[in-house]
Amino acid sequence: MLNASQRDPAMAPRILIGLLAIAVLWPGIQLSELNPAVLLQAENREQMASFTGAFWPPAHERDFLELLLEATLQTLAVATAGMALAWLLAVPAGLLASRALSLNAASRGGRPGAWSRLVRLPVRGVLIFLRSVPEIVWALLFVRAVGLGPTAGVLAIAITYSGMLGKVYAEIFESVDQRPAHALLQAGSGRLAAFFYGILPNAVSEAVSYTVYRWECAVRASVVMGFVGAGGLGQQIDLSMRMFAGAEVASMLLTFLALVMLADGLSRLLRGRLA
Repeated sequence: MLNASQRDPAMAPRILIGLLAIAVLWPGIQLSELNPAVLLQAENREQMASFTGAFWPPAHERDFLELLLEATLQTLAVATAGMALAWLLAVPAGLLASRALSLNAASRGGRPGAWSRLVRLPVRGVLIFLRSVPEIVWALLFVRAVGLGPTAGVLAIAITYSGMLGKVYAEIFESVDQRPAHALLQAGSGRLAAFFYGILPNAVSEAVSYTVYRWECAVRASVVMGFVGAGGLGQQIDLSMRMFAGAEVASMLLTFLALVMLADGLSRLLRGRLA
């Protein structure tokens, strides 16, 4: 038996938090109709075994590999072009949404004025709207507008990820030490100069790391959007799955895994160079 001095004083709060988490999650589990037991049903197990059994060996015919290379390059192109457009929109939006370059904040010890809030709030509202609509929905809209193909995927990634990047960039700019930028602003420097010399040197490592991470997410998103006609690996995976060509699906999944590993290695390299 533990005496009073040996008991964990945080045990009761932890138990209460655990019970509260269960009480909150249980209705969600019920609404989602989660039932893992269906995976153990004989018919479902036979279907999964039959499909996954066709994964080995992965397809490696010359014609298929040429098609796979073309789809992979198209996926990378969609993700990279979409991220480039998103970055062009997100950087100015992040600056407008951030309090880092507020002249009033620099002169009032960190308290922005009413005019700066009037500019920031609409920009933040636009960023919230852009990132609140999933990229798959934008892709469906653009497929209707511009037709099937990678253009819809590029535009969908550009719109959704500009909202994500702009929001995070604004927070990164505000989280770094503001004193160098405020000193430059008080000395009469322009806002762009204050950003490049007072904010950017401290924020570039985190901003680049997050941008590369979002590029990795864009690669995954471009694959998903292929299922609605945006081209790339996703479209080829969809076609192969419809034809129950497990070997082709396995090769494309391995290629997708290699792309994610490439993005992770690139992120580590850039963080190491900018640290």
